[in-house]
Amino acid sequence: MPWERSSAETRRGRRERIVSSELFYLALVIALTAIMWIPYILNRIMVKGIVEVVGYPTSTKPKAEWAQRMKAAHANAVENLVVFAPLVLIADAVGANGGCTAAAAAVYFWARLVHFLAYTFGIPWVRTIAFAIGWLATLAFAWQILM
Repeated sequence: MPWERSSAETRRGRRERIVSSELFYLALVIALTAIMWIPYILNRIMVKGIVEVVGYPTSTKPKAEWAQRMKAAHANAVENLVVFAPLVLIADAVGANGGCTAAAAAVYFWARLVHFLAYTFGIPWVRTIAFAIGWLATLAFAWQILM
């Protein structure tokens, strides 16, 4: 796995650092969420121009529909990350992680990616199903911590 160091590297004097699957996928989710805004800001620059975008706009030129949906998908990702991230960190801190939470973390990442793309391209059923799958993955973490 990309987060594990080989024993040969460890023997050469490098410190061994192994990151759990849950923390690895949490980092991927955070990175994905951190870059989701870039395309819709680029659309905003193309529509309004750089001067208006970096200032305080007076006109209300509309963004492309896909960019509006992408902005909403990004906001939804941030709202859900606020719930998911602490659960991953709590599970890791109390040792409640394992096969279930590793799978849930991977499922959450892929569900959020599918949700983002489906929202951006206006695919309603896929968007809703992906959201529900991500929500269930979040509940799996809560379940593992509380049980």
